[in-house]
Amino acid sequence: MKPSKKNRRERQERPADTPRKPSQRKAPMRSEAGREKSRPHAAHKDTAPQPQPIEWIALKPGERPAERIPVILESKAAGQFHLIDSGHGLKLEQYGPYRIVRPDAQALWPPLLDAATWENVDAVFTGDTDEDGMGRWRFPKGALGEVWPMRLLDVDFLGRFTSFRHVGVFPEQVAHWSWMQDAIARAKGDAPVKVLNLFGYTGVASLVAARAGAEVTHVDASKKAIGWARENQALAGLEDRPIRWICDDAMKFIEREVRRGNHYDIILTDPPKFGRGPNGEVWQLFEHLPRMLDLCREIMKPDGIGLVLTAYSIRASFYAIHELMMETMRGFGGVVESGELVLREGGLDGNETGRALSTSLYARWLPR
Repeated sequence: MKPSKKNRRERQERPADTPRKPSQRKAPMRSEAGREKSRPHAAHKDTAPQPQPIEWIALKPGERPAERIPVILESKAAGQFHLIDSGHGLKLEQYGPYRIVRPDAQALWPPLLDAATWENVDAVFTGDTDEDGMGRWRFPKGALGEVWPMRLLDVDFLGRFTSFRHVGVFPEQVAHWSWMQDAIARAKGDAPVKVLNLFGYTGVASLVAARAGAEVTHVDASKKAIGWARENQALAGLEDRPIRWICDDAMKFIEREVRRGNHYDIILTDPPKFGRGPNGEVWQLFEHLPRMLDLCREIMKPDGIGLVLTAYSIRASFYAIHELMMETMRGFGGVVESGELVLREGGLDGNETGRALSTSLYARWLPR
């Protein structure tokens, strides 16, 4: 049946960004662990909220930090993980006992290994190949358990097959974690190094920091992710280490930390593109990231050790977050280095040196 003239006129007059009526809107999707990369905590791409008024941030006084660009941070074999091969929009990885195939749009080249090798795997992620999309796992050799033990940087944790194709750890971040581990070990003082891990997901970074001797505050908006992180803490044998597991909206938490006058030596922040807090708080990276970094600066100790930002699946150059970090840390001294995190192919045994697969952008401030 053709729409009435009235309905056609309403559609023509309604602005493009006007929300549909509630009965026509899709319910927002949540991942099972509460953040996107697709990390649980992310709103579905079709239900992105309307933009909110932008909070004006004044230019800070003082000189900008020194800069090092571009700096490519590369990870190859790390513990029980390595990237075996990549190509045709896919990556072939080894996670502990399992060989896994997952989509990766940046693998534009043909694979090095033959089709038989790619087919001899334990798990393949199928379905929506978009980074935000849900899908399912296919197990060519028979059903596998949902979780399995993994180990990186001498920290034990659980890998898990999730409906957002991720498995509970992002091994390219070993480059950041190794730096953090060394920085904590080098720090000398009467009090332990204080680490804040925002959007902390399954807690592997928090456990690496705690094992190195830091006092850690881990924040994530997903109760399920926090539960998973506590499981990882128990598996790692680090239940006696000082880690605060906090289920909260990251922005609200650091706003309160500013009011309380609390400060940290190292801040890790790994925000999603879009997300929702536990009480429906909305996060949009391009809208809220400048304010979030400003708050992080406020709670960074004057003699802090580092502020690390990692950004996944965004249509932007690393220069965008580099310049933002440079302005955020104006007057703070030190140096900002920015670039990309990459994984280097290691072949079947992990010992070869193959091509580099870019995974994310990053910017980090360091003292001189």
